[in-house]
Amino acid sequence: MRAIWSGAIGFGLVNIPIKIFSAIQESNLDLDMLDKKDHANIKFQRVNETTGKVVEWGNIVKGYKYNDDYVVLGEDDFKKASPEKTQVIAIEEFVKEDQVDIIYHETVYYVEPTKGGERPYALLREALKQSGKVALGTFVMRTKENFCMLKAVDNMVVLIKLRFPEEIRSTDELSLPEKVTIKPAELKMAVSLINQLTPKRFVIDKYKDTYSASLMKIIEAKAKGKRVAAPKFKIVKNKTKDIMAQLKEGIERSKKAS
Repeated sequence: MRAIWSGAIGFGLVNIPIKIFSAIQESNLDLDMLDKKDHANIKFQRVNETTGKVVEWGNIVKGYKYNDDYVVLGEDDFKKASPEKTQVIAIEEFVKEDQVDIIYHETVYYVEPTKGGERPYALLREALKQSGKVALGTFVMRTKENFCMLKAVDNMVVLIKLRFPEEIRSTDELSLPEKVTIKPAELKMAVSLINQLTPKRFVIDKYKDTYSASLMKIIEAKAKGKRVAAPKFKIVKNKTKDIMAQLKEGIERSKKAS
């Protein structure tokens, strides 16, 4: 794996040198964009708006439009804005994990200590485990300030990038059911169905990306010149609108399946 950020975790007066790695890899098939006429690969180019000529990556800089003109920024300028935040994940506070709603979670990264950081890394990991808390802090990556959570998982510390509160959209425009009467018997039956579908032991590995696997079979078949018939999909409509009857049928089907 290739590190995407290196710096340190600021834990009180202790600095823990670390690298972070993406914990996620896509399971989607890598599809290319092609010209419909001759299947030639589509290439994207960076073109100068004025001259229409292609600009090489090495000649591209970043700038901010200020008073109708651009102020060009280099890497040193970003570091000057906050040299500490470009190199340090500053822990601000520790909280119980359930205080950070799942809606704030964005991306997960693995955190690895670099030379000299092994002992303080292990100390932070064990302290997080024993306290049952997570650390909240901020750092800068790719010129953007990030809000994050550090959490002990097994033998490592993971970093979960969080969304800032102002990035969460309001629910005011959603039409959500509020004044709806739920019959006690229906609620009891719904809970019963939930319990029926709750395994004695949860194994997350059973969940697979079956869509990509099915798509690959179609690709292989087409590559061999075979025609692939599209399966017919039909939404099965319930015979009754009675929620109680639907729940009972769901429980019976679950029992037969198990």
